[in-house]
Amino acid sequence: MKRNITLEEITDGKIYGLNDMVKADCLDCRGCSDCCRGMGNTISLDPLDIHRLKRNLNMDFRELMAKCVELSNIDGVMLPNLKMLEGKDRCVFLSGAGRCEIHSARPGICRLFPLGRYYHDRTHSYILQVNECSNKNRSKIKVSKWIDTENLNEFEEYIDNWHFLIRDIQDNIGKFSPSEHQKMNMKLLNLFFVMPFSENEFYSQCSNRIANMRNQFFI
Repeated sequence: MKRNITLEEITDGKIYGLNDMVKADCLDCRGCSDCCRGMGNTISLDPLDIHRLKRNLNMDFRELMAKCVELSNIDGVMLPNLKMLEGKDRCVFLSGAGRCEIHSARPGICRLFPLGRYYHDRTHSYILQVNECSNKNRSKIKVSKWIDTENLNEFEEYIDNWHFLIRDIQDNIGKFSPSEHQKMNMKLLNLFFVMPFSENEFYSQCSNRIANMRNQFFI
């Protein structure tokens, strides 16, 4: 979702790369779980997030939808997000002890927090969101280590390709007829979330599917 704010409003004024040190480490959170509560539908999930959840929970997309995922309309595009526990306004994977039950498979947004991505020139950099984390005594950590994701070069390329596919679709929604719009959303959901990816070929397969999507809908 596009945010109509300036970097000065939400950051420390710096732009970070993967090798930069940033004050993001909350020292294992030490019992704090504020960022897992009251998030509504804002924890959007990308194909890698769903791939990880399927593998970790041994579920297909239909089962994830029944347990922990829902769909939201994000500027005309139907995308999955994590559910909040009904009546308790906290993540479905937050334990009673305030710990994440899927930490090794946690979504990209959770891995990144309190960092964010600043997209520019068809790529991205990282920012520190200074008003998001309630822990003010954070220590410095290298951005690449904080993200905690393997195959970083492939991951970074994937992040850009996925983000700008969705951004380009959103920017061109007005060109679709209602039937084309529905067809596009169904294709997106099936291609990137319902259909499984091979364990060791996620990035190459996702790249091919993104190209398929762009070719079919002339994006």
